[in-house]
Amino acid sequence: MGSPISQRLLDIVDALPLKRDMRVLEIGCGPGAMAREMAKRVGAGKVVAIDRSAKAIAQAIAGSAEEIAAGRLEFRQSEAESFALEVGEAPFDIAVAVRVGALDGRHPEAGVKARAAIAKVLKPGGRLFIDGAPIREIGL
Repeated sequence: MGSPISQRLLDIVDALPLKRDMRVLEIGCGPGAMAREMAKRVGAGKVVAIDRSAKAIAQAIAGSAEEIAAGRLEFRQSEAESFALEVGEAPFDIAVAVRVGALDGRHPEAGVKARAAIAKVLKPGGRLFIDGAPIREIGL
């Protein structure tokens, strides 16, 4: 059992347009609490959660055995700027990033690269959300 989800992250998940069977990309997943909550809500869909930190990914995997075994959740070590679909992998319906410097304006040059990479892994019409009272959509 992973770390419990904070009320702030729960509010963000509640605000996302999640639907059953949806493919969701979480950028900057940390220990995976939000990814696990989203995985509960997408039914037979899938959440792929990435983080640049090997320690965060190890912690997320350790706390998510049930969701990973069910095929609803996967963690990968990657930075947003270089993330790409695996061979044969379906694109994502939505992407979400909470406190990710490349997407919240703290690192504008990385943001340009990250938005370009994310645009390539989303379905046509796919949407990117970041944190902001509780979420806001940003254009790609």
